[in-house]
Amino acid sequence: MTTVQDTTAPMTARHPQAGAPLFKRLWIYQSTRFPLFKTATLLAVFSAASISVSAHLAHRPLPSWAVFATAWLVALIIFFQMRAADEYKDLEDDSRYRPERPIPSGLVSLRLILGMAFAGVPLAAAITAMLDVRLLLLLALVWIWLGLMTAEFFAPAWLRRHPVIYLLTHMAIMPLIDLFITGCEWLPHGAHPPAALALFLALSFVNGSIIELGRKIWAPENERPGVETYSALLGPARAARVLMAVSVLSWCFLVAVGYAVGAIWIVAAGGLVMLALFWRTLLAFARHPAPARQKKLDAMAGMWVFACYALAGYAPFLAGAGA
Repeated sequence: MTTVQDTTAPMTARHPQAGAPLFKRLWIYQSTRFPLFKTATLLAVFSAASISVSAHLAHRPLPSWAVFATAWLVALIIFFQMRAADEYKDLEDDSRYRPERPIPSGLVSLRLILGMAFAGVPLAAAITAMLDVRLLLLLALVWIWLGLMTAEFFAPAWLRRHPVIYLLTHMAIMPLIDLFITGCEWLPHGAHPPAALALFLALSFVNGSIIELGRKIWAPENERPGVETYSALLGPARAARVLMAVSVLSWCFLVAVGYAVGAIWIVAAGGLVMLALFWRTLLAFARHPAPARQKKLDAMAGMWVFACYALAGYAPFLAGAGA
């Protein structure tokens, strides 16, 4: 991926709370790098919607609370492990170009964050096995792919020269995570997922790409040396148009999922309203890529993904109530 070039020497900075007690330092870390409340809330919606879709596709009632709790807790651990993997991959660039971040500034150590991530492996495995030991295979697939991502598929330089392939390979973890989450519902009923689940997994893949694009489309004055962004690669207006095209693809998969769960009109209409709001934000940014509009674009990308899962997972209940 194209970046803003810089030839300056690495910068150094010392976090003012570097000597604070561990709990306080971890609290500061999560607030900037892994906002726990926000992430846990979004993953609760994401995991519950995924389980709901799986149950509706198979015409089964919703499972017990234990299924929802397992999917949510394990997803939360996986997403933290993804953050830790990014910290490992980005340490050199962060030390050089973003020294204010918690790890290069000395707030917390990389060893501590990686240690917490590795500690999550037996914890997630134990939680998973208590529900169904067969789910460990699906969980292992997620971790294997995460390991390959962390190693950048053993071709980091080549991947960075091919940003589209970089995006596709890294976002492939999203349907794998969703395969595990939905598996918490369908695997106890048999060895095969319900028909049409592939549509929902494809939606997860595209929505993961939307989140990634949304957080890496920046206003020109916010571009920083060493920071890889799609706006630096394509230009802000063109990058926004690419995101518009991807959002349409996401809406198409959303409608297909809505049809499969028997709530096509609610899903299609609700998705179209959100798509119009998303496009309005993207067009405004393309015309004038200001920092405030960059922030709104990123927020709307998240809102779009949130709306997709909410519609796919919960619209069938409205459709059933109105039947």
